[in-house]
Amino acid sequence: HNVAFTTVEESFKTLFWAIFGLSEVKSVVLNINHKFIENIGYVLYGVYNVIMVIVLLNMLIAMFNSSFQEIQDDADVEWKFARAKLWFSYFENSGTLPVPFNLIPSPKSVVSVLLAIKKVLWIVFLKKSGENSNDEVELNNFQTCEGQKKFALKPAHHQKVMNSLIKRYIIKSQREKDRDGINEGELRKIKLDISSLRCELLERKNCDVNTLMELVRWLEEVMDVQEMDGSNKHS
Repeated sequence: HNVAFTTVEESFKTLFWAIFGLSEVKSVVLNINHKFIENIGYVLYGVYNVIMVIVLLNMLIAMFNSSFQEIQDDADVEWKFARAKLWFSYFENSGTLPVPFNLIPSPKSVVSVLLAIKKVLWIVFLKKSGENSNDEVELNNFQTCEGQKKFALKPAHHQKVMNSLIKRYIIKSQREKDRDGINEGELRKIKLDISSLRCELLERKNCDVNTLMELVRWLEEVMDVQEMDGSNKHS
């Protein structure tokens, strides 16, 4: 038979599994035909589900707000990083100018032409001299290949440097954020300590003043008594 809401334990079980949808409304109906218990079960079931829905919705809204605020705070940084990444993907480390400025001779093109002329003149000179031309040409080609390899390694080196800079910036931002949070908490704690210390000093000051007043009053009474005794003796 259905024992839901007959005891405190069964009521807790029924309401707990209602969060995950494993408890039906029919569980409130009892086989013992006790309307009072069924009505109490309906009330508990309805109130519990309403409260849980409200709490879960508020938690969901709070999580959405928190996520949106984090994204909004980092939107400018994300945009700058994406823009820089796009720039680096389109602009290489060279002196080539975009259209139509590529019609103007750039320093890179001038240097390339001079190096090509030098290479041709050097090859012609070696052919005319006929001494170790093959070795010189191979050596020159080897040096050219080495220069190309070094040039090919530059983008990878630049990418490595950029990754290091990005990591350093992110770590620095996280440290500053943590430091700001810690400083704010410490400031609050210091303010509370100062307020409590001020209250304690005021209370102690009032106690000391009261004690001093009582002491002065007692001294005056003692002096009055001594004066009265002295006057009685003289009389």
